[in-house]
Amino acid sequence: MGTDSARALLERAATLNLQTGNLLSWGCGRKKCPATPSEEVRDCIQKTLTEWSSKIGQDLNQEILEVLECTVAQAVEKMNPDERDELKVSAKLFIVGSNSSSVRDAVDMACSALGVAQLDSVIIAPPPIEDGTSLSLEYLQPYWQELETLVQNKKIVAIGTSDLDKTLLEQLYVWAQVKPSSNQVNLASCCVMPPDLTAFAKQFDIQLLTHNDPKELLCEASFREVLQESIQNVKAHEWIPLWILRYSVIVKSRGIIKSKGYIMQAKRIAS
Repeated sequence: MGTDSARALLERAATLNLQTGNLLSWGCGRKKCPATPSEEVRDCIQKTLTEWSSKIGQDLNQEILEVLECTVAQAVEKMNPDERDELKVSAKLFIVGSNSSSVRDAVDMACSALGVAQLDSVIIAPPPIEDGTSLSLEYLQPYWQELETLVQNKKIVAIGTSDLDKTLLEQLYVWAQVKPSSNQVNLASCCVMPPDLTAFAKQFDIQLLTHNDPKELLCEASFREVLQESIQNVKAHEWIPLWILRYSVIVKSRGIIKSKGYIMQAKRIAS
């Protein structure tokens, strides 16, 4: 019954909020290690959707829910407030649909899911740009302004960037009110840190980190495939992902990951 109910709910809802919960507690991230970041997120979203749809009762089928909350109850772990000072909560945000308000939605949902008042650090991946255009400060600004507001409102402590070259990082640094504290560099595209970037980061105390995320963590087509595989006969073409946030909770004193997971939001478009 679950799949039919899930399909009926998805045909009426406008928004889908999906949380994988702690991947370490339900083994979602253990298969095929090390998987690529894209494989991991697909796998986790599919397992969450499948588990969620199997648990939906017939009674829910009659309801019309504007916003669907798709979670695996046993995997959701709120943080113990007594342990908060010992833990560091970091997140990386991938915008899929070009909308800067996604930044606020994602951070609010992450805080709510983890039961915390603020995130210690948020890195934003470069928002999607049209083919043939290159990333510019002007394009980044509305997203960075959203992050700055969240820092001012004490929802985030530190904010960082990803894949900015020295020129763009310098432009952002000069313009921004809240300066970037870090910049991630993809070592697949350059085996050695560019010397000009290293020198600039050192001068202005910006931490350079490495990552192996693809340019697009989850595209529309991949999300629709996952939806179709998880819930039979669903009108997957009506749904588009807006953003994905990957978080990790680290025990500061030991550097051990206590929990990690994904939170994402998708919306239904008129068919």
